Amino acid sequence: MTNECKQRIVSPVRDFRLPRYSEIPTVGLYLEQTAKYISEYLAPIQENCITNSMVSNYVKRRLIENPVRKQYSRDQIAYLFFIAVCKNVLSLDNLDAFIRLQKQTYSPQRAYDYFCSELENVLAFVFGLKQSPASVGEDSTDEKLMLRSAIIAVAHKIYLEKCFQEMSSEKP
Repeated sequence: MTNECKQRIVSPVRDFRLPRYSEIPTVGLYLEQTAKYISEYLAPIQENCITNSMVSNYVKRRLIENPVRKQYSRDQIAYLFFIAVCKNVLSLDNLDAFIRLQKQTYSPQRAYDYFCSELENVLAFVFGLKQSPASVGEDSTDEKLMLRSAIIAVAHKIYLEKCFQEMSSEKP
């Protein structure tokens, strides 16, 4: 792979940042707005990451609570970011178990902000933007180790997909 090719692969990750919990809109978003909001943030790393029907399915499967007056809250949007990122490496049952575990151990804000920091941290490492992943958070729990493992799997999958996309675009 050429250096130019590597730069195209790394470019979307270089400035990738998810909104922190306090930056997610406090006013409820309707289904279409919610899917669009999440998709726009995740577009640099994932294509077609979440659709209206996916969100509705997650509500039916009780991964997230029913919207209130057809509007999704900040907590629900935070959970949907997690689901949209991890759904390609975790089954729906495991996603459900992760969310239940999180609700027992951390507030939605703390868990989501940690998830964002860890995702950005691991992506930068996997894509070669830093030598090693930083230590994120203050404690080392089994829950955090599980989350880091899931994020590492996600980051490697994203990296491979970007490499294969780039290889296929280079073919004559």
